[in-house]
Amino acid sequence: MKTYTHILFDLDHTLWDFEKNSEETLYTLFDEYELGAFGKFDSTSFYKKYKFVNNLLWDQYNKGKINQQELREQRFVKTLTGLGLEAHQVPQGLSEAYTDLCPTKTAVFPYTHEVLTYLQPKYGLHIITNGFKEVQAIKMSASNLHGYFKEVVTSECCGYKKPDKRMFAHALERIHVSPEECLMIGDNLECDIDGARAAGIDQVFFNPEKSKPKLSPKPTYEIHCLSQLQEIL
Repeated sequence: MKTYTHILFDLDHTLWDFEKNSEETLYTLFDEYELGAFGKFDSTSFYKKYKFVNNLLWDQYNKGKINQQELREQRFVKTLTGLGLEAHQVPQGLSEAYTDLCPTKTAVFPYTHEVLTYLQPKYGLHIITNGFKEVQAIKMSASNLHGYFKEVVTSECCGYKKPDKRMFAHALERIHVSPEECLMIGDNLECDIDGARAAGIDQVFFNPEKSKPKLSPKPTYEIHCLSQLQEIL
């Protein structure tokens, strides 16, 4: 087994529980903006449609097809028009309210703090994320994650997005380490696993849903719970 000195973590869907925090935020906004008054959909349909649209838009963002502003402008318009509203009926300020509220939510995956507390004395811990700098900083502060990490590398700051190996190279340059010394932990097979592999970094595929995607080549490791990192590190 290799001896690693630095661990790179993805943030959303790996440590910070994006789905749980987003769901809570969307149900709150459904009530605050009285979206049920339109009589075309309920809160559950609103949440499911947003999740579908947002995933598509983030995929386009990660591939460089849309920018940050377009992602934020389109996600609620596409969600609500997809549920039967006209574009002019989409409430003003809804996207901004989501951006303000969601990052303040505090749900993290089970064993997040326990594992980070275990790892911190042994390794240099860092975040590498395609999320936006200001938003990610709020998330990390609200959920008490910021104190564990030395470097937080965002695509917004370095100019590249995972899986572009140049983003990983930028992170390694900031940390002053070689790829062989690092281990990348993330949930996204394309962005986190394939990207790290292309940069010469070993990978841990975080797969809490225990899905069975076709993996070729396989990640260096696969885990279903963060607590399993203590078996590797």
